[in-house]
Amino acid sequence: MTDFSNEHTLRQIFIDGRTHYHWQSKGVSDELLVNIYDLMKFGSTSANCCPLRIIFVKSQEAKEKLTPCLAAGNIEKTITAPVTAIFGHDMEFYKKLPKLFPPVDAQAWFVGNNDLIYATAFRNAVLQAAYFMMAARGLGLDCGPLSGFDHQKIDDTFFRGTSIRSNFLCNLGYGQTEKLLPRLPKLDFDEACSIL
Repeated sequence: MTDFSNEHTLRQIFIDGRTHYHWQSKGVSDELLVNIYDLMKFGSTSANCCPLRIIFVKSQEAKEKLTPCLAAGNIEKTITAPVTAIFGHDMEFYKKLPKLFPPVDAQAWFVGNNDLIYATAFRNAVLQAAYFMMAARGLGLDCGPLSGFDHQKIDDTFFRGTSIRSNFLCNLGYGQTEKLLPRLPKLDFDEACSIL
């Protein structure tokens, strides 16, 4: 591996960072969630569109609302997590472009172009959610992303009356590393990449 001066941080985020399913009973403060967001928000998005919207499920009441939306195999790992982030993409993100991208009238690119709205919102929200997970790991949290849930139920329960649509969930907390399964194989460079 290339010799990086910040190798510890890189290991924490990428190499040692794992998907967790079992959680310690240690809470996650609201302040830490704000700190993670305040790092993540600087990640690049096309035209600075920033379509990611997040609901953090922490309270018992919110967890009770979330439970019926989950696939059976994801209930235990989610309800025992200190926090579950619901990552969504705002289908009206372009309305904030006068603030976010003032050099040109970028909002006009999207008005009435539903295919472009969806592609831009989805792609960039996934990108921002990945930034969020990297920031969370960098600040010492473990992550357990998952997609086994009923999107319509999530949208009806948490995003009703808004232009936001659910994308995926991510459990956050301090994982029980002793319960991790062996790391699964990854593709080598030559299996996934070409240099032309």
